[in-house]
Amino acid sequence: MNFLDGHLFPENQQPLIITAAPYAPSWVPSDFPEDIPVTMEDQIQKAVDCYNAGATVLHLHVRELDGRGSKRLSKFNELIAGVRARVPEMIIQVGGSISFAPETDGAAAKWLSDDTRHMLADLDPKPDQVTVTINTSQMNVLEQFDVRDIKGTSMEDPAVFNAYKEMTVPAQPGWAEEHIRRLTKAGIQSAFQCYNINSFESVERLIRRGIYKGPLVMNWVAIGGGMDAPNIYNLANMTRAVPDGAVLTVESSVLNVLPVNMIGIAMGLHVRTGTEDNLWNQSRTAKIGTVAQIEQLVAISRQFGRPIATAAQAREISKIGVFYDTVEETLLANGFAPNRNGGQQGFLRKAA
Repeated sequence: MNFLDGHLFPENQQPLIITAAPYAPSWVPSDFPEDIPVTMEDQIQKAVDCYNAGATVLHLHVRELDGRGSKRLSKFNELIAGVRARVPEMIIQVGGSISFAPETDGAAAKWLSDDTRHMLADLDPKPDQVTVTINTSQMNVLEQFDVRDIKGTSMEDPAVFNAYKEMTVPAQPGWAEEHIRRLTKAGIQSAFQCYNINSFESVERLIRRGIYKGPLVMNWVAIGGGMDAPNIYNLANMTRAVPDGAVLTVESSVLNVLPVNMIGIAMGLHVRTGTEDNLWNQSRTAKIGTVAQIEQLVAISRQFGRPIATAAQAREISKIGVFYDTVEETLLANGFAPNRNGGQQGFLRKAA
């Protein structure tokens, strides 16, 4: 991304898109019963509350009535339909890690088969986006945690803690290519989860080879444990590579969430927040729910002078429903240099 003079001025920035992640699949309801919804009605209402607070993207997982994360696509269909009926303009982004939830005690981090994960393309009603991880990686989501972050929660159980500590995210090239093809065929946007510069570069190659022909919408996932650490050097390395046409959301965990989001707001990027990423206020004196986290970012963004995106603006910025016919069109629309033609090396700045 090119950060020219005036890029910190709010009039030169897009309205802020806030992604809410309220369903917290790595936690159980007893970890935060005041905020983690269990019944279907409460899960739908949580989406409505997040939307009313200022979030226009909903990162969606779903629970069974026993509080465990659901792996049934019928439950995803039910929640999507309920959210569509209540807040039809909200962008629904299904978390691709649908098995990122306890199935039995001590087996919290078991992923489903590739064939089952592909079934996200068959959701009905279809979501606007499905998150797509690129490149198999260690996913120790606890590496940035402090012991105080898990005090009094299910993560104090050594079996649960170790399951999440030892987790990997499976995203082999063949799976990713097939998953993207199926999502595209269904008219669902791939929302890429980029853990570091390597995963972003693999996304670029997927575009250059014609596997993905759509807008580049992505998260920089700075949670450590095999992903980038949440620091300004890693973010600068990522933004230096990402083209100007991309929609880049910053994502982190625990007490890193708020400062990383403040950096993202100031830079003109977009943000994600919610109990999936963090349970605590910055002093760890009390837990803070998803709606309160959203309201906090809305207040900060307004102090910066940057407006909050409406649902219509978020859809326009993210180009929901847009796909391209050719590799060349995709590269141009996203701000990439064209594919090399013989000795041509591409360009660093677009021609006037």
